[in-house]
Amino acid sequence: MAHATETATLGGGCFWCLEAVYDNLQGVLGVESGYTAGHVVNPTYRQVCGGDTGHAEVVRINFDPGVISFREILEVFFVIHDPTTLNRQGNDAGTQYRSAIFYHSPEQKQIAEDLIAEMAAGKVFHDPVVTEVTAALEFYVAEDYHQDYFANNSEQPYCQYVVAPKLAKFHQKFAARVKK
Repeated sequence: MAHATETATLGGGCFWCLEAVYDNLQGVLGVESGYTAGHVVNPTYRQVCGGDTGHAEVVRINFDPGVISFREILEVFFVIHDPTTLNRQGNDAGTQYRSAIFYHSPEQKQIAEDLIAEMAAGKVFHDPVVTEVTAALEFYVAEDYHQDYFANNSEQPYCQYVVAPKLAKFHQKFAARVKK
């Protein structure tokens, strides 16, 4: 019997990094890069990079909860980015790179809050987690050239020095969950 699909929307720095990882995760049916949580309708990449639209770079993940749970989606999320840096991932700085979980149901909100509380209690990180947990808002799909960016541009320097190491970390930590 087929399961209904669910959606997760996550921001954790550059969307190219998140997309590359989630494209390789068992149970993930599709990943789109885009923008959310800002005040500009149909923003462009240039506008979002300017930092004054309020939007975050995010990925919208369509997944099969019969194969992977929302909590497992989040466990990957907290390994592949630094949730303790406010509005920054490495050299990418600005509110568009904030760590955020945009929940699509009260259950997703509770799972996210519970996991963050567990990580804090277990002192998983040296610094406090600053990931925002907020309701999913209008999602705007990024321009075509941002979709499957790593798959199409893996030799590009940013991909080699930023995306590839995150993908390698994912493969190492979650080897059993990588798509065959």
